[in-house]
Amino acid sequence: QVQLVESGGGSVQAGGSLTVSCDASGSISDISAVGWYRATPGKLRALVAGIRGGSATYADSVRGRFTISRANAKNTITITLQMNSLKPEDTAVYYCAAAIYDADRDVEYENWGRGTQVTVSS
Repeated sequence: QVQLVESGGGSVQAGGSLTVSCDASGSISDISAVGWYRATPGKLRALVAGIRGGSATYADSVRGRFTISRANAKNTITITLQMNSLKPEDTAVYYCAAAIYDADRDVEYENWGRGTQVTVSS
């Protein structure tokens, strides 16, 4: 099992910066990818940024403004999303996600954090 605990977020004015972090613990050796998603009322959860195999991908709407990073420690992985030049449309609940590979069944599934609110005011 992998547990994900998010921190950071909050409120900021447009043009400002925020950082959200996620600590993954448990069976972290089974993690094949990590990422941040966001959701707003009435919309599906959408990928913001992710890292798989050392390569990062970004949604078009955040590319050049957001940076995702991953730091590996002995028993934890920290996934950080640095958000710069924030816009009101970035307001959402941000969720940390980890893709877990189950070698016994040869399947991959996702674990989710509980989410953290980011609010950008104009």
